[in-house]
Amino acid sequence: MRRSIDDALDDHPADDPERPPVSWAVALADDCDACGDGELRVVLTVEESGRAGAGLVAHLGPETARRLRVALAAALREIGEDPGP
Repeated sequence: MRRSIDDALDDHPADDPERPPVSWAVALADDCDACGDGELRVVLTVEESGRAGAGLVAHLGPETARRLRVALAAALREIGEDPGP
């Protein structure tokens, strides 16, 4: 099973020759054979825009996905933004 949740490009200027645009995607999947447990994972994919299949894919269990959520919320608070619910 695989289900896409959301995806987008980062907010970095596309014309920066040192840092190309990056795409990210969040999905759910139960196909991580190496994870060994057959449980659903939050799948985070980050790759250079236009280079599908050449990026990094993280299979996050619930605890690690929550840790990432907390880190993103903390970063938003640091820049004066409301992290939302």
